[in-house]
Amino acid sequence: QVQLVESGGGLVQAGGSLRLSCAASGRTFSAYGMGWFRQAPGKEREFVAAISWNGGLTYYADSVKGRFTISRDSAKNTLSLQMNSLKPEDTAKYYCAASPGSILTMQTTYNYWGQGTQVTVSS
Repeated sequence: QVQLVESGGGLVQAGGSLRLSCAASGRTFSAYGMGWFRQAPGKEREFVAAISWNGGLTYYADSVKGRFTISRDSAKNTLSLQMNSLKPEDTAKYYCAASPGSILTMQTTYNYWGQGTQVTVSS
């Protein structure tokens, strides 16, 4: 089992920044690829960003590329998402997830999910 707890969400004006964190506990954090997903009201959950088990590969949705940066600290068992130049359309609940697989852009790859943290961007 892997337990994931997100933090760092909040209300921010358009153009602002937020940093999300995900604290992992349980099985070896470094063995898992990690990802961030988001779900806006009335919409399906979508992929945002992912990072491989060793941090060597990162993946981003086109909508966040160049604005968001995913990183991990295996010594601290934490996953982060730095979000800059936020837009109202980034408003959603953000979830971190852990995957033993390699296709990290697909939700079905992920076995473990956090409860989410809300990000609201005002215009």
